[in-house]
Amino acid sequence: MEYPKKNKYGEIIFKDFPDFTPNLTPIEIFELGSFGGTYWRQIKSSITNKKYENVHKKYPEEWWKNIKDDKLTNKWDNYNVKVNKYNVKVGSTLEEWEENKWITENHPYGWVHWYCDFYIGKRCSDDNWQIKRWIQTAGKNSRFRRALINLIYKKNTLFDDFLISPKRRQTLQHWGYILTEKDCIEK
Repeated sequence: MEYPKKNKYGEIIFKDFPDFTPNLTPIEIFELGSFGGTYWRQIKSSITNKKYENVHKKYPEEWWKNIKDDKLTNKWDNYNVKVNKYNVKVGSTLEEWEENKWITENHPYGWVHWYCDFYIGKRCSDDNWQIKRWIQTAGKNSRFRRALINLIYKKNTLFDDFLISPKRRQTLQHWGYILTEKDCIEK
């Protein structure tokens, strides 16, 4: 399977959706430590009225070979901030995601579930909506990226000063993006 390539700035290029430019692959999101290790836990979806377990195993086995289960399948009650790159808890419960209509029957686990499929070339009716959500959350002019850059300038520090807003950084990582030096130069 041939995966999308990164450009010289580290952004992933999807030829059919040029405005969608995350710089983390789905596997990098988990390798770095995300969701307190709970993302692929067993769930009961109120959207589909089905139980799901081991959904991550439908993706290439190579994705998970360097990742222990404690970074993937913990119960929500066992959310572990030490798993997360920035050692903070961000995000909300599946029930909140469902109530806010951020979950569809195509991807009962949410955005990263969709991103995993999209990354391997599967397209669906959710694509435009999910990419719009990414642009608003992690895109070039998104609230999280802009707020983080503004704090870095306000504190007169470097883009990789991880003491600056670890919650925003963790949120961006969950959405497939890590702030780069280029982001701060382009302000």
